[in-house]
Amino acid sequence: MSEKKMSVLEHIAELRKRLIIVVVFFFVAMITGLFIAKPIIVFLQQTDEAKQFALNAFRPADPLIVYMQFTFIIALILTFPVLLYQLWAFISPGLYEKERRVTLSYIPLSVALFLLGISFSYFILFPFVIDFMGRLSNDLNIQQMIGINEYFRFLLQLTLPFGLLFQLPVVIMFLTRLRIINPAFLVKVRKYAYFVLLVIAAIITPPEIVSHLMVTIPLFILYEISIIVSRFAYKKAQSSQIKESDQK
Repeated sequence: MSEKKMSVLEHIAELRKRLIIVVVFFFVAMITGLFIAKPIIVFLQQTDEAKQFALNAFRPADPLIVYMQFTFIIALILTFPVLLYQLWAFISPGLYEKERRVTLSYIPLSVALFLLGISFSYFILFPFVIDFMGRLSNDLNIQQMIGINEYFRFLLQLTLPFGLLFQLPVVIMFLTRLRIINPAFLVKVRKYAYFVLLVIAAIITPPEIVSHLMVTIPLFILYEISIIVSRFAYKKAQSSQIKESDQK
């Protein structure tokens, strides 16, 4: 661990500096998003899922709302690695040297899992849900008139949560390294965790059993992977602590 001890005011000043860096980068990313949003929106409208509907603007402001939504989301995604690094930089003085190096490597892993979660939802779950909605409309003899704002809002609400949910193994690994949780605790609360994941799956999927299982089963698998990861991280953390203590 770092031998320098900071006062409460120094910690607050350090946190303030880290937050300012994140906020400034976010606004720069917003400017970048203004240029990237248009081609992404146009591309998404050419997909097979979007072509099933005649996307309409029911209000004059709908195109602007969609444009700004994507600009904001792009800025968040671009800022995400910076936020993780600043978080790491804030807590790293309280970690052992080896823990600093290991936890720093979590950042690219976290970004990769975020993109993997979005990809899983967009390429696997979203087409299935859209197909289900289309078949249901046909069965009920309903002609769908979809607003472009509603379509993209539904798309984002279904895909973005998976980017966050796929962070579970990294979060568990990180908390285990910080000795906040341990594998025994995760095993002990497994049934409660399953219930929470079951509720989350029910919230973000339509009321249809197949799509619900398509979400629930990967979440359960992620939790089991998190337990395995926690066991590995726990052993590493204990080993690092013993080595650091022997060197003193």
